[in-house]
Amino acid sequence: MKKQPIQRAVNLGQKLQHIFVATSDNTGLPHVAAAGRITPVSDKKVAVSAWFCPGTVENLEQNRLVSLVIWDSASDKGYQLLGEVEKMEEEAMMNGYASELESKGLIPQVERKLIVRVEKVIDFSHAPHSDIEE
Repeated sequence: MKKQPIQRAVNLGQKLQHIFVATSDNTGLPHVAAAGRITPVSDKKVAVSAWFCPGTVENLEQNRLVSLVIWDSASDKGYQLLGEVEKMEEEAMMNGYASELESKGLIPQVERKLIVRVEKVIDFSHAPHSDIEE
């Protein structure tokens, strides 16, 4: 895989400040979350940070495969990064919230960073497009 498609996707994600994070549990039931930050880690890895909901965290504990979608609806230009979460790190914690709320799934209390090893980058758009890697 070439470095340029990942860097173009990261650049777009940093400009837009929204990245969709698609996960699924071990039965294949999908879930989509939104993140606000994406940064390069290496030529084949990116970091995505957000206050992920418990569903995303639970899915990633069962199934590490992930799809990151970065899409500019105004220009209909975007990318889908397919890969595997290598690491999930806690970056920040809320102070003052009751711990029992998180177990009920009411509010995310931990900001997490996902380190994703990107296996494939494909174009993403509303218009007809190919799922062939760049």
